[in-house]
Amino acid sequence: MLSGKNILIGISGGIAAYKICELIRMFKRENANVRVICTPNALNFVTKLTLQNLSRNEVGIEEFEIPDFKPEHISYADEADIMIIAPATANTIGKIANGICDNLLTSVVSAFKKTVLIAPAMNCNMWQNEIIQENIQKLRKYGYEIIEPETGFLACGYQGVGRLCGLEKIFDRAVDILNAEKKLAGKKIVITAGGTIEDIDPVRYISNYSSGKMGIALADTAFNQGADVVLISTVDVERGYRVVKVKSALDMQKAVEAEFVNSDCVIMAAAVADYRPKNISARKMKKTSDDSISIELVKNPDILQKICAEKTVQTIVGFCAESENLIENAKEKIQKKGCDFLVANDISRKDIGFSSDYNEVTIFDKNGNMLKIDRSDKYKIAERIFEVIYGQRADNTNNRELCAAESR
Repeated sequence: MLSGKNILIGISGGIAAYKICELIRMFKRENANVRVICTPNALNFVTKLTLQNLSRNEVGIEEFEIPDFKPEHISYADEADIMIIAPATANTIGKIANGICDNLLTSVVSAFKKTVLIAPAMNCNMWQNEIIQENIQKLRKYGYEIIEPETGFLACGYQGVGRLCGLEKIFDRAVDILNAEKKLAGKKIVITAGGTIEDIDPVRYISNYSSGKMGIALADTAFNQGADVVLISTVDVERGYRVVKVKSALDMQKAVEAEFVNSDCVIMAAAVADYRPKNISARKMKKTSDDSISIELVKNPDILQKICAEKTVQTIVGFCAESENLIENAKEKIQKKGCDFLVANDISRKDIGFSSDYNEVTIFDKNGNMLKIDRSDKYKIAERIFEVIYGQRADNTNNRELCAAESR
């Protein structure tokens, strides 16, 4: 499965370091070439000799062991197809997030230009620390992929979120990335993400809880599959594809229309405000003695409906977030808007949707067929959405799945 692939595994100093021995074996069984870098503290939990025997390569530890006059942090970064850091301690995460390069592992990460998977593991209180979470969000913003820790009994005696995720999850995600076919090469795909912001005055605004994670997952997936991606986003994103930063619904409309004409596919994953204040105050509105105030709202343009009316050859995918009657509302919306596909998700659930890394969606096509995709991380959901849009499944079951799901 992984013949000819070069995998770089970074191990930092956490108790879960011993588990990575089995992860190395999993990759070796698939004929991958595995190299390992350890922080010095990682050797308190697993030996260098063990890692060398399993990987069949020298293990990097010291930053200035320079064979063949080639700086190690550059040679490791150049040779690998993917980098996995597991377990990633709070200390190592903080260093990477802030550009600190004080050991071989952190130096390699700073020079690595391909996908980096980070699998944190730590005490539950450390994981919930606001500084740690800020570092995690910072890494996500810059394109690092985080495989979140799981809930369970921790080595410190606590019960909570912090234990290293299952090795199969790390392995499967790495395989998906390494074997990603350029299925979307030659296609220009425009994706919107995040919740729009509608100003009331210089201080206040109307918005929603959208984090933009689903749209970003779609953009990352399309880019990995070879598409020319334009992400129109209300949240800050730095990626290898083009990102157009917008704020309001009118800003988003202008950006979408500028990219729409020569696009192959437009996916409207953003949560666009239905209304905006009619008048925006140039100064902060002061509190008065009145117990209530009124702000007159006017309807924002329906971007999805407008581009559906103007499309020629484009495939258009809409999103809808529902808190009740999901199927009925989604069927009504796809007919009203005229899009080719509609992705509906239930925002009343706390384990999916807004701000979560997970989602559960039902995809509708313009013929009224539907396909439910059970709860999964948003990157898996994104892959399935593209499979449905472009019929990418090797067994060509997508259309049959949609029809069969409707008949059930």
